[in-house]
Amino acid sequence: MKSGLIKRAVWQFFLQFLVFSAVVQADSPALPFERTEQREPCQHFNRLKIPLFGDTHVHTKYSLDASTQDTRTTPLQAYEFARGKRIGLQPWTETGEPTRSLKLSRPLDFAVVTDHAELFGEVSMCNSPGMEGYDGWQCRLYRRWPRAAFFLFNTKASSGSGRLGFCGDDGEVCRAAGAGPWREMRQAAEQTYDRSEHCEFTSLIGYEWTGASENLSNLHRNVIFRNDKVPAVPYSFVDEPTARGLWTSLEETCLDSGTGCDALIIPHNSNLSDGRMFSLTDADGEMFTDADLAKRSRLERLVEVMQHKGSSECFYGPGQLEDELCAFEQLPYDKFSGKFMSLTRSAPEKDDGFLRDVLNDGLLLERERGYNPYQMGFVASTDTHLGAPGAVSETGFPGHGGAGDPASADAGPSFPDDLEFNPGGLAVVWAEENSRDAIFEAMQNKETYGTSGPRMSVRFFGGWDLDRNLCEAPNFVEQSYRDGVPMGGQMPARPDKGGDPRFVLSALMDPGTIDTPGTPLQRMQIIKGWIDKAGEKHQRVYEVAGNPANGASVDLLNCKRKGDGYQRLCRVWSDPEFKAGEQAYYYARVVENPSCRWSQQVCVANKVNCSNPGTIPDGLERCCSDEHKPTIQERAWTSPIWYSPELPVGQGGKQQAALEDVE
Repeated sequence: MKSGLIKRAVWQFFLQFLVFSAVVQADSPALPFERTEQREPCQHFNRLKIPLFGDTHVHTKYSLDASTQDTRTTPLQAYEFARGKRIGLQPWTETGEPTRSLKLSRPLDFAVVTDHAELFGEVSMCNSPGMEGYDGWQCRLYRRWPRAAFFLFNTKASSGSGRLGFCGDDGEVCRAAGAGPWREMRQAAEQTYDRSEHCEFTSLIGYEWTGASENLSNLHRNVIFRNDKVPAVPYSFVDEPTARGLWTSLEETCLDSGTGCDALIIPHNSNLSDGRMFSLTDADGEMFTDADLAKRSRLERLVEVMQHKGSSECFYGPGQLEDELCAFEQLPYDKFSGKFMSLTRSAPEKDDGFLRDVLNDGLLLERERGYNPYQMGFVASTDTHLGAPGAVSETGFPGHGGAGDPASADAGPSFPDDLEFNPGGLAVVWAEENSRDAIFEAMQNKETYGTSGPRMSVRFFGGWDLDRNLCEAPNFVEQSYRDGVPMGGQMPARPDKGGDPRFVLSALMDPGTIDTPGTPLQRMQIIKGWIDKAGEKHQRVYEVAGNPANGASVDLLNCKRKGDGYQRLCRVWSDPEFKAGEQAYYYARVVENPSCRWSQQVCVANKVNCSNPGTIPDGLERCCSDEHKPTIQERAWTSPIWYSPELPVGQGGKQQAALEDVE
């Protein structure tokens, strides 16, 4: 058995080598990106780029919600976990020993700790004897009834009404206390960043701006920095309670400061924004100006398509038949408050911030204003609240803490997290090397994709002259870059000779590990969104390779997978309904065969058989409930490629000119 797995892993490696080209030495001529840091040249440098797998959304003990779930992982430990070290998890013994532990089966290539910046000082004060405020009633509440403190602290911070009383009249006490966690986060990133020629791991510096509307609709954004040149303090929602304020402060203190600082923003959980994440009105009710939207376009280069709290790709509702895959990890409510308060709980709707519709809104804005502020690439991540970046396995999922129920020391069977949540996903960048500059450049260029956990290798290019036989070409990637644009790019103007756009999509299955082999691919799709001449929005899903009716399935009693699939899929595809006068975007979705969801694996481990009520123990009744989805089809989503009529040749074209005019 193991010999077959080894052969498959060797074959997979060879195929990746064949398709994605050979390594170019680091002493090649001029770099294709700016080097902004001092470091050794990377031994492994590939001008045709390699896929790097990471996590851009990680919380440790300095995030209020994680700390009130008794997460004790430090930023340093989180980065070390990403590199392959084991960490301890709650519950803790009276002597402070963990009762659980966790280790990745494969290290990540990069990670970013993004603790909530709003309450750095308050959390630090309440956990540090001798600090001012430690003996205040708020901190005593925090230590005695942490969940009550979670709601008190969070409500105050998210309301935009200032800080808690023990922070002083102007909040200076808590701001000063917050300098310690921010310094520790930066030091941890510096300590774990591999600056040697091996370039095995990259740690970037970041934080989360945890904005919310008055009804707790999510406006959260992760801020990621290019290098160690960062602002002295992170601008939180308490300091800057509007997205406009965040964009402006980052421009002033970072991008335009002359210090070498550079940053980008990744909005996340738009599925819980009640349609407000990409509204044209800010949280204060003011309409965004063209200048505001230019700042958004400059900074918000990426968006999180999937994470622990569900998928934001597209909406699925009753009676919907055209894309049943939109039901993937869709939460039953449309805002954070809906989870905790029944009065504010409402089911999601198609205009609640799902990205496919947002991308169409961007096309409409381009039609009306001449530029598109929603040209965002896709990534996925975990939103772990255990300080465990990359812990995306459905097997042995420990929960993420913070967002779900606290871990219990009860020995009885139970789910480690709320049933509607999932392990989260991974961010993937196509970069020449594993370094901060190369990864950040890939993010800026939106040559990125997200997966729901597996490590598939996915390429997606669009162009007017792509060879129809590209999938068989030995220089597949080189030709695709020469004749087209990669995921995240803008198609140049249609050539005078006419023709329809062609897209090449290639995917390799995740080979997995010796102990846990990957799941074969089932199919590849291209999703198109467009605006017709009447200004109406449309979307359509095209099956381009594989077989959705391949009969693959899962035995729910033991989680064994059945049926055939594909190790590699590739196709050159032309849009059969292309109209040169209509704006459009295209992105790809790669789907695996079905496998057991984490929750079903818990049911199987406890020998639950829903046809036999006697096998259903207390605590696992939901194994047999209608709300439980026992199987999952893991997937990847590429960043879109955009097309606009009469766009001048060259990246950006009309849109970039319009943005420069309003900056």
